[in-house]
Amino acid sequence: MVDQLVQYSVDRGIARIALDSPRNRNALSAALVAQLAVALAETAADDSVRAVELTHTGSTFCAGADLTEASQGGMQAGAVRVVSLLKDIVELPKPVVGSIDGHVRAGGLGLVGACDIVLAGPRSTFAFTEVKLGLAAAMISLTTLPRLAPRAASRYYLTGETFDAATAARIGLVTEAVEDIDAGTMVVLDALRAASPQGLRMTKPLLTGAILDGFDARAKAMAELSARLFASEEAAEGMAAFLAKRPPPWAAG
Repeated sequence: MVDQLVQYSVDRGIARIALDSPRNRNALSAALVAQLAVALAETAADDSVRAVELTHTGSTFCAGADLTEASQGGMQAGAVRVVSLLKDIVELPKPVVGSIDGHVRAGGLGLVGACDIVLAGPRSTFAFTEVKLGLAAAMISLTTLPRLAPRAASRYYLTGETFDAATAARIGLVTEAVEDIDAGTMVVLDALRAASPQGLRMTKPLLTGAILDGFDARAKAMAELSARLFASEEAAEGMAAFLAKRPPPWAAG
């Protein structure tokens, strides 16, 4: 029996999609990516659905790539899958609301950038950790760079520092930091329930056109860069160090 890693339900016109693989912190394994893509396709095909809530179980929204999978083989196919998933979210003909109250790392920030509206609760933390592992935020640059203030992108891409929900809102990664994630999310979802389906469907492309242009121009190159970096000796050492919970040899101090 295949493990169910994504919850899917519909309530009063809102499809709720929850990442539900807490054992590996909702990492973007091949199975989770495939199941999330199926849930998005189901949402797109359901005329009763007005909008989507993308959320999570456990204390982590998404830890990024599944490093156990990545350390066991090439990432070319995995990189292509993740890029395709990010594009699926951006071009979904219905608004996607990210509802996050947990940790977000690396590739998980790509999901955040792909959402149309994102609310982050007080337990949320964020970090572009790729640089610490010998990698680069290549694929997720397609959805995060268009959202971020340029100076903030430079700082957090290059340092891998962890930042909180308030900072994420200030630099444009999320829409709003909220004290009560459930109440804050409900306000947004109820507003979308009151909107015209046609109005929502026709408005979203006005907001996502530039991001999709970036996919057309750079997606193939970013997937190839990501796969090449994952296959490098330095990244192999970085991932091994992370999985062993030890500092990599280049970490000073």
